[in-house]
Amino acid sequence: MDANNSVGVSEHKRRKRGLRWACTALHRDLGYFFAGIVLIYAISGIAMNHRNSFNPNYSVENVTFALPPDVADAYDEVDAADIDAIFSAAACPRNQYTKHFRDAGGRLKILIKGGSSITVDLLAREASYEKITPRAVLGPMVRLHYNPGRWWGVFSDIFAVSLILITITGLFILKGKNGIRRRGAILVIAGLLAPILFICL
Repeated sequence: MDANNSVGVSEHKRRKRGLRWACTALHRDLGYFFAGIVLIYAISGIAMNHRNSFNPNYSVENVTFALPPDVADAYDEVDAADIDAIFSAAACPRNQYTKHFRDAGGRLKILIKGGSSITVDLLAREASYEKITPRAVLGPMVRLHYNPGRWWGVFSDIFAVSLILITITGLFILKGKNGIRRRGAILVIAGLLAPILFICL
């Protein structure tokens, strides 16, 4: 091999090494930077997949309790003192009250700030307190899926483009039997077939 060919081969190998190094560096840095948001979207995404059996935004607790004996037994006779007694029995702060009314079943319905409510059966002398509490960690994570603001929309676009770059650069990091020309190609095709089958079936 003459000197010119040797120089050409060396330059070609150097460019290939440079491309692989650039892919590795970009893949690594973007992966580190977006690790947190990937975990947030993954965890909240699992929660949203099961939202028919689980509320990812709020925890809901139902507590049944007996009415105090001095509470009126007819809706038209209910007054502020009765409401006070019901709130006390439910261990709910009185200042959370918003309004009350008679529901379709003739029961007393008391609405509470934050979405909670107390349903009172005056004749059966019992009440049910549905206590709704926002999930402190999972709730805000889930809300990010709904694009809560313009700037989050911009960040989400950057994140989406970065995921594309992370994927593309990841294809070219390894070489040999585990690279994109052999084992990697099989895995990429298998991964593409899964969503295609779900779409077509």
